[in-house]
Amino acid sequence: MDQQNNRAAARSFAEVFAGALSASIAQAIGSPWPLEVADDQDPPARNTQPLPFRVKAEGGLAGECFVEFYEPQLSELLAELGRRDSSEGSADRDKALVSALSATAAQLRSLLAAQYGDLTFKIERVPGLAYGGMFVVPLRAPGDRSGSAPVFLYVDGGLLEGLASAGQDQADPQKRQIHPANLRLVMDVELNVSLRFGQRQLPLREVLELASGSVIELDKMVDEPVEMLLDGKVVARGEAVIVDGNYGLRVTEIPQAMETHLLG
Repeated sequence: MDQQNNRAAARSFAEVFAGALSASIAQAIGSPWPLEVADDQDPPARNTQPLPFRVKAEGGLAGECFVEFYEPQLSELLAELGRRDSSEGSADRDKALVSALSATAAQLRSLLAAQYGDLTFKIERVPGLAYGGMFVVPLRAPGDRSGSAPVFLYVDGGLLEGLASAGQDQADPQKRQIHPANLRLVMDVELNVSLRFGQRQLPLREVLELASGSVIELDKMVDEPVEMLLDGKVVARGEAVIVDGNYGLRVTEIPQAMETHLLG
């Protein structure tokens, strides 16, 4: 995966995560706590001690991301959650944020299920975080350009690979390929193909009136290409020719790779 795809995948996941986290905290404190993805990608300056948590994904996505809460927003958030001082009652403080992140994970399962299938997330407090090699995405309040962010999201390589691969498959579903070894197994299977010079819709009355010598005008001009169909799908276009007294087709255009028509 190249850097651009990784960055796009991390940002897309962070946007979903930010929305889920905002909704979970807003529900817990009874007032809005908006977050959005910030543009800068640099790790935060460690002027204050962060509070990090691990979010481990299993199922349709496998990997980890880490969430760090920073001051002064951390103290404000804990106060809203009913904790008067972030320096006291650390067990209760951690429990409050784990609860908020668990609600976030439940929303993530719902939001990502259509794309990644069944997912589970495990939340735990970690003592520290070495963020080398991970993509960092700052999350801050909309319109806040002060340079500080209340939350930083880190996406590790395993999770990033799953996100980027799914993003590429969704962007280009025809990119899937049949393995040559599997394709060779069915090379002798005969398929029916047909040529379509044109078509025309007729009312039942005109169909019943057809007789020997009737002429039906089709929807194609004589200089337009003839279509070759496989199972009702156009797989090639070309010019009608005569080969040993039989009609044939000289192929001039193949709209897409033939093997894509065999993908289910």
